[in-house]
Amino acid sequence: MPIIESTYKAPFLFKSGFIATVYSGLFRRVNGVVQERERITLSDGDFLDLDWSYSKAKTNKLIVLLHGLEGDAQRPYMIGAAKLFNKNGIDALSVNFRGCSGDDNLKYRSYHSGATEDLEDIIQHIISVKNYSEIYFHGISLGANMILKYLGERDNVPSEIKAAVAVSVPCDLNGSSMQLHKVGNRPYSIWFLFYLKNRLKAKIEKFPGSLSQEQLKSIKTLKDFDNIYTAKAHGYRDALDYYKQCSSLQFIPNIKIPTLIINALNDSFLSPECYPVKEAKNQPNIFLEMPNHGGHVAFIDKKNVYYNERRAVEFVQDLN
Repeated sequence: MPIIESTYKAPFLFKSGFIATVYSGLFRRVNGVVQERERITLSDGDFLDLDWSYSKAKTNKLIVLLHGLEGDAQRPYMIGAAKLFNKNGIDALSVNFRGCSGDDNLKYRSYHSGATEDLEDIIQHIISVKNYSEIYFHGISLGANMILKYLGERDNVPSEIKAAVAVSVPCDLNGSSMQLHKVGNRPYSIWFLFYLKNRLKAKIEKFPGSLSQEQLKSIKTLKDFDNIYTAKAHGYRDALDYYKQCSSLQFIPNIKIPTLIINALNDSFLSPECYPVKEAKNQPNIFLEMPNHGGHVAFIDKKNVYYNERRAVEFVQDLN
């Protein structure tokens, strides 16, 4: 489809991608959403915690929300989207990836950008147990990459899945990794690495012999983490192999349902390859919107409703 001309206008104070990203990550608060937790067993015997919130009226429509790196279902960008969809008559399922719900998962493996086998289990659970005839996806960053990969790596998706919205997507994981290692993104990479290494320390205690203390100490960057843990724990040769196999860019041409991608042009996490202009122009199901501002998941708008949340609801409603 033609590239969508964005109508998003960032408030003056938040035209800086850095300021908008930091504010959204540290200071935004969303209240008024009541969630009910459900724990499901995955195909490999591990578990996932799913947090449900509901519209006032009974509905056959569901939005499945996937969070970003080191996020969870209670992050403001998850709660904000769930709240707006609930207000518009759509139930919301906010997914906590493995180990992200407050309880460590059972396996040595965890979650990663391409873990679509877990998303497959979630969808099969919804279809077999719940009564939704229309299912939509809304993914943020890592979760958005997972959604695009899921939709494009298979010839057919369940007929109940009608549309998807992917926000701040690192479509090219290697390019995004290189961006995060740049000096300007050092505050972010330090923050991510701190929490990832703490999680890995707990894994090592739970699984003695899985990694040596020397290997743990050698992790100085996010790429080191992906080399030493992410790749090896999930069946990839190394970080580059993981990035290559799990980048969603290669799967976009095969997506068969309407999909909106919103990537801000001032998102410092994204490399030029993360803006799939060529793919969108040649793919009738892809709608690519590239606002000038918005940072990384920081599309600040009026009344504490973010632009990407409002656009997601509009995109879904316009299909009907």
